[in-house]
Amino acid sequence: MPIAARVVVLPKDTETLQIQEIQLPDPGPTQIVVKQYASGICHSQLHQMHTPRNNPVVLGHESTGVVLRKGSAVTHVDEGDTVLVTWVPRDAVNIKERPAHAELVFDGGKAISQNVFTWADHTIADQQFVVKADPDIKHDVTAIIGCAVMTGAGAVINTANVQKGNSVAIFGVGGVGLSAVVGAKMRGADPIIAVDLDDEKLEFAKKFGATDGINASEKNAVETIHQMTGRPNEYTIAGQPVTGVDFAFDCIGLRQTMEQIVPACRGGHFGACQGGTAVLVGVPMTTVELNAGQILGQEKQFRGSIGGSCTPDRDFPLFLDWHANGHLDLEALITERYSIDEINEATTALQEGKIAGRAIMEFE
Repeated sequence: MPIAARVVVLPKDTETLQIQEIQLPDPGPTQIVVKQYASGICHSQLHQMHTPRNNPVVLGHESTGVVLRKGSAVTHVDEGDTVLVTWVPRDAVNIKERPAHAELVFDGGKAISQNVFTWADHTIADQQFVVKADPDIKHDVTAIIGCAVMTGAGAVINTANVQKGNSVAIFGVGGVGLSAVVGAKMRGADPIIAVDLDDEKLEFAKKFGATDGINASEKNAVETIHQMTGRPNEYTIAGQPVTGVDFAFDCIGLRQTMEQIVPACRGGHFGACQGGTAVLVGVPMTTVELNAGQILGQEKQFRGSIGGSCTPDRDFPLFLDWHANGHLDLEALITERYSIDEINEATTALQEGKIAGRAIMEFE
């Protein structure tokens, strides 16, 4: 029997979001129907809203909820289980067939869900995007583990594999960047340098583990990072003292920040060790120019991190443990809360930079 759902819809001909009531189809063999408690509101949805489209689009890709129904082939969850919904396959190594997408019928056309949609009080998704969780977890704040926490913290602990004592700079300390700060703190990085354009955000980042802050609207961030860091008696191939961080993370994806993270990294100690690593975490919406000579001559690396290189079945229990033990303060990280009927106000606030950490949408 179909289940009624209130769903946020991005029409094909306007950026004003609508809430429509539809009937979710019965789950297919590998699908799960979830009643949602809360969903994260991610900056990447703004990119979708500004992209031309031929059909209505459904949005959202991180949430916490409870299983209402499951398909005949689903074995890792049961009805009544608490779950986290995410956009990264929970166990990609063992995927044996293409995940099933749901076809949804709206006023104005049909939409095919791209893996998941969580801006809805009920959703349907393939089992690969639904992770079982302890029933005692918080139902609201844990909604952002499926993207913000995974993407930021995962970039640090998985993609970069930061180790104790490594120096780190994080450009952009919104929800993803703050999660990266926590990941760096948990790995014992020092220093952890936050870079942003707002003094309040920089002070906020220190509550999560940042040791220093640089306001890039007042100082040259790259030069300041090099002034703050150094490796005595180590020299680049050009004979210059080695300065800069071991790892620089761009959690924004703007051209300017993408072009800053390589220069912010330390050069290699010639004949002794390679240079630092720049990690792109934020979704890029433009091309970028890199100094190839610097990457070659100083043996620096520029690499991407999609979804924090996470395996949700493995990593989500770790992040939930961080929260349970007080290392990951999700309550502080979530700075705004909205109802589904306030979604246009939420996306406007996000667009205008008025959300310091992460915003969520609550359904109960």
